Amino acid sequence: MNAKSTVQRCKTERERLNKLVMKHASLKMKKFYSLDTQAYLDGALPKKTKEMLGLVASFVLRCDDCISYHLTRCHDEGITDQELEEALNIGLVVGGSITIPHLRKAFNAWEEIKQSVRKKK
Repeated sequence: MNAKSTVQRCKTERERLNKLVMKHASLKMKKFYSLDTQAYLDGALPKKTKEMLGLVASFVLRCDDCISYHLTRCHDEGITDQELEEALNIGLVVGGSITIPHLRKAFNAWEEIKQSVRKKK
């Protein structure tokens, strides 16, 4: 399976599972989802910065699905390769060597995202 299918598969699965959660969700659960969405809106910090914070937190927590999601959002917000490297370096320093497998996957996913955008042009 190639890298492109990995990120796309993760995105598709996330959307499907979110619909399933919402089908069963109570008002409390829906409010949490709303809070999560609102937390990433522009405020004192721009969306771009917030997505990088989400990426680093996901990286340190070693959640590959979350990393993939935030990488896509970071790309949408226009972060550069250099900004990505610096953000992930912070995650590496905080998370330690146990995050290295996730670092590899993150850069692989980043390349996939950039490649898929180039193919669309």
